Amino acid sequence: MLIYVVRHGETRSNVEGRLQGQSNDELNESGVRLAAITGQGMRGIHFDECITSPLIRARDTAKLILQESGNGDTPVLYDDRLKEISFGIYEGKRIGVDVPLDVMKDFLHDPFHYEGVEGGETVLQVCSRTQEFLRELAARDDGKTYLVATHGCALRCMLNMLYDDPSDFWQGRVPYNCSVNKIEANAGELKLVEMDKVYYDLAETVDRYKRF
Repeated sequence: MLIYVVRHGETRSNVEGRLQGQSNDELNESGVRLAAITGQGMRGIHFDECITSPLIRARDTAKLILQESGNGDTPVLYDDRLKEISFGIYEGKRIGVDVPLDVMKDFLHDPFHYEGVEGGETVLQVCSRTQEFLRELAARDDGKTYLVATHGCALRCMLNMLYDDPSDFWQGRVPYNCSVNKIEANAGELKLVEMDKVYYDLAETVDRYKRF
């Protein structure tokens, strides 16, 4: 059983340094293009089923990848557990402008102790729901191949239990837009065999949180 987990493509909020959380931003022109390139790079992989966050940016990334990889007829399902972390009252706000930097300090540098903000979630809460999803999917043990589309923090939360060093939450950075992670699942056991692969030119990758 194979599970490919991908982060959504770029959005305007990504470019503007805004906290998207569970707000419903669409892909921008670059996001559409990189998702299409990612799909083209994944030609030859047959996806039996796609499960995606219902948020537009993840949903559209998944559909573009399926279309461009030759899997346009693959069934697409939605799961709320794949949504991005909620930033509550700060959703849509710009980091360092509308969002005080001290609010983001733990999220970016000590995420396991990030306590969230009013109306939002903690990193540990997102770990709980995303890992529940992954274990439930792996328990099918059906030999099929799945595409899963989600978000930056949600992806790191989901895969945290599979990293060589789980204490390093971000694994050096927020995953790049449209980066792909490949998981092998056998009898419910999970193994990360490919991490944060990008199918487009590495010169186009952007770590927008590095400056914080």
